[in-house]
Amino acid sequence: MQVSSLLFQRLQIAQMEVWKMSEEIKPAYGLVQINITNQAEFMERYAQHVFPILEKWGIEMIAGSDTPVTKEGTFKGNWSAVLRFPSMALAEEWYDSDDYAPYRDIRMNELTDSGSLVFVQGM
Repeated sequence: MQVSSLLFQRLQIAQMEVWKMSEEIKPAYGLVQINITNQAEFMERYAQHVFPILEKWGIEMIAGSDTPVTKEGTFKGNWSAVLRFPSMALAEEWYDSDDYAPYRDIRMNELTDSGSLVFVQGM
């Protein structure tokens, strides 16, 4: 009787630990708003290279549009997207990674004249 009670308690503790771990790892989202200066050049020098990098890192583009609808504030860009990251830690790691850094710099310094990328912790 005591052995089965002890096993049951250990099983409950193990289940709680798994639940706790799954609760700690939440997705993060990247909110992108940019103004692309030349669409064809952007596709050639940035997008075609970045999409495979996103896939490699397990990042999904869950929304993207060249005609976003602004309801509040101002947005003067011509491209908006939402990226879904497996976690905030991975979002930060990807942003600073050797995989992405060269394309980030090209996008920021040569292919757009304004924009923002905001990471938001998922719930």
